[in-house]
Amino acid sequence: MFSRPSLLALGLAVNSSLVVAGPCDIYASGGTPCIAAHSTTRALYNAYSGSLYQVKRGSDGATTNIAPLSAGGVANAAAQDNFCTNTTCLITIIYDQSGRGNHLTQAPPGGFNGPEANGYDNLAGAIGAPVTLNGQKAYGVFVSPGTGYRNNAVSGSATGDAAEGMYAVLDGTHYNGACCFDYGNAETNSLDTGNGHMEAIYFGDNTVWGSGSGSGPWIMADLENGLFSGANPKNNAADPSVSYRFLTALIKGGANKWAIKGGNAASGSLSTYYDGARPSVSGYNPMSKEGAIILGIGGDNSNGAQGTFYEGVMTTGYPSDATENSVQANIVAARYATTSLTSGPALTVGSSISFRATTAGYTDRYLAHTGATVNTQVVSSSSATTLKQQASWTVRTGLGNSACVSFESKDTAGSYIRHYDFGLQLAANDGSKQFKEDATFCPLAGLNGQGNSIRAWGYPTRYIRHYGNVGYAASNSGVHTFDSATSFNDDVSWVISTSFA
Repeated sequence: MFSRPSLLALGLAVNSSLVVAGPCDIYASGGTPCIAAHSTTRALYNAYSGSLYQVKRGSDGATTNIAPLSAGGVANAAAQDNFCTNTTCLITIIYDQSGRGNHLTQAPPGGFNGPEANGYDNLAGAIGAPVTLNGQKAYGVFVSPGTGYRNNAVSGSATGDAAEGMYAVLDGTHYNGACCFDYGNAETNSLDTGNGHMEAIYFGDNTVWGSGSGSGPWIMADLENGLFSGANPKNNAADPSVSYRFLTALIKGGANKWAIKGGNAASGSLSTYYDGARPSVSGYNPMSKEGAIILGIGGDNSNGAQGTFYEGVMTTGYPSDATENSVQANIVAARYATTSLTSGPALTVGSSISFRATTAGYTDRYLAHTGATVNTQVVSSSSATTLKQQASWTVRTGLGNSACVSFESKDTAGSYIRHYDFGLQLAANDGSKQFKEDATFCPLAGLNGQGNSIRAWGYPTRYIRHYGNVGYAASNSGVHTFDSATSFNDDVSWVISTSFA
């Protein structure tokens, strides 16, 4: 006698035809349904066809919602690209697909205040994390320091010591040691209200509270006032350093039990890094979870961290290992893969170039430097040799990401353009992770239709801009004077030519 395989066993839903189940279909089949499902890359239910996220463009402040190409499918990236043509865009809302309305929006001020003038966190740039799923383009959420999303009025989330599960697909190569790149359950007042008031996935290499083996980064749990890798408050040697380009990270917790799992989101199965009792520190057994949801920040809005989020869910109840294994198989079947971070006229590594401004009245100016200051200067074929050299740059493979580029000074070997407090400066490569990231830029098609616009890899909302003849990493309509929307597209568009020297 033929018996139909279960949804949980195969990760498939059988209706009139065979349809691939989404992660939340699998959780529901396992008796632990999603109370929140967030993704800018794809639908997380096989029948979901609603909005995944909203973008807002810098040219006129208009917004549009991005949905899957079809029910249960990959996001319609072309709709975003068309809407954001010749302007910048921000991700303003990450919609909850569960039907509970647990959407994520710009995080409000908290115990640790935000970077904006009103204390709110920054919003992510819409183009910072392009990927493909089964060959179809989509965009993740690239979280720079200062960026964060939150919902303090969540429906159905775990509170107190109630059981819950969660997973996130992240970029395992994009992280830092600042507090705290989290996704999960947090305080409802954006303040630190004590031990055990959070339960969130953490990813990074912070060692202030705890660590795993090696030098990190690690998947840990942010339980408030502690990043835990296991029962020991300081170290679990069984929690490995992980750096898969696409990383599956899971946390689940119940009454005096919790677990950490991880794996390659592009292939293979999950590994269990911890499965046991709650940490042996006062306040964590029983837990006092409050039920808000955060992304990219800590419970008190600590927002110095960076990372990239593609998808994630939160469940009610303690998911079984079988359920989580089926979810991992579904994630692998989505076939996350990298795609180009650049567009527009190509810059050849090793070539010597000069950047000419395209703003009316400034087209005789080129990006140059005076000592450590990056600025624009009037340069021509009759200029002094010294000035020509100051306005000449060598294209190098990106120090912080090989998919982008860095610009080495032609007259000061070993020194590169970098941003520091969003001002551009010429500085010697000190070999640090921070320097390499700050000196990495991704060329795109010029926002005003000419040449290239050069965005900062680590801050996708920011572009190389001249303002008052000084160089900045500027965002469109940001809080700084040099972020002015006036002539922004022109000021960040450069015609690239063979260098003067």
